[in-house]
Amino acid sequence: MKGERRGKLVVLHLAARFPFAGVLWQLLHHLVGFRWLRLDVYYIEDHGAWVYDPIAQTSVADPTGNLKILADALERYGFAERWDFLNGESGEYIGMSRTHCLELLTEADAVINLCAAANPREERRNRCLVYLQTDPGLTQVELARELPAVVDSVRAHKVFFSYAMNIDAPDCRLPASGVNWHPTRPPPVLIDEWPDDTAPAVPAVFSTVSTWHNTGNDVEIAGETYYWSKDVNFRKLLEVARRASQPIELATDLNSGPDYERALAGGFTVVPVVPMSLDLDAYRKYISNSRGEFTASKDVYVRTRSGWFSDRSVCYLAAGRPVVTQRTGFEKYVPEGSGLLGFDDADGAVEAIRTVNADYRRHARAAREIACEYFDASKLLDEIAKVIGL
Repeated sequence: MKGERRGKLVVLHLAARFPFAGVLWQLLHHLVGFRWLRLDVYYIEDHGAWVYDPIAQTSVADPTGNLKILADALERYGFAERWDFLNGESGEYIGMSRTHCLELLTEADAVINLCAAANPREERRNRCLVYLQTDPGLTQVELARELPAVVDSVRAHKVFFSYAMNIDAPDCRLPASGVNWHPTRPPPVLIDEWPDDTAPAVPAVFSTVSTWHNTGNDVEIAGETYYWSKDVNFRKLLEVARRASQPIELATDLNSGPDYERALAGGFTVVPVVPMSLDLDAYRKYISNSRGEFTASKDVYVRTRSGWFSDRSVCYLAAGRPVVTQRTGFEKYVPEGSGLLGFDDADGAVEAIRTVNADYRRHARAAREIACEYFDASKLLDEIAKVIGL
């Protein structure tokens, strides 16, 4: 989009810390989408944490390999001179100069803390620091408990958005915790980056890309524990592939143990998620070559009726691939039944897959239409820009 710039915007994120293609695409959907809205966009990653080495599967102090992945992606999309990474070990600013970064953080028209990646420091001086939460649950509970560090960090922001589309609704168990959460429909996708005509018209295999077991962010609400991991729900679905007579491939880090054996016995194929998930194009090709996505959602999203929806699932939809996924409350805000089919249990999952297969081409067209209507970055990010005054 050409025309006069609407303002200067800084996006904070964690794409160097976690250099997976899904994380990078999430960042790019925001950076490029905001730029399309005529905003002058920069990327800064200043959390100061060690980075994750996906090959060694551990955190490391040296960010060199991860920064190569990030820098290549940003240069490809026109941000070669518009990014910076703060090395927490050395204090070195890699990319833009320290002076330029601090000027941007304090003087930009807005700073968006995507994924709540940064604990605000210099950003506190900005006139409009925006909290954009992609992983609802833990923060809401810790705010409700008035944990001082969390309250201080969150309250440093001026405007609040969350992927929890259903927060503050009567059926949502997540506490709003006194925060004025602006309703928005996450997550955004760059439709043109996910063409629906570059793969077989009727692929054979459903798939998903996932970490099998997550730890660390379980929450307790009213004495009940909600788990920050999707394996809790996926275990209930490990016979769906066989029952639906539908090949389903899981690209994940699961490679042994009872869950692995049950998945194979239930008709699933399990493949390593790395290295495919470290390459933007390989990740996009994997999604585009799939028949659709079949997936569960994290327990904390499902049982709290958060309304959360997946960045990855939106990419499947944009590529014209139907999505069969567990309901979280999102179905109140995005239509399901054609192209996007929700389920609550294994029986519902089997029925949803059979429904897609009964008229695959219609569901594939509907998937793309849902992405264009409900998740187009130009629409969703324009809504956010207007709320924050850009």
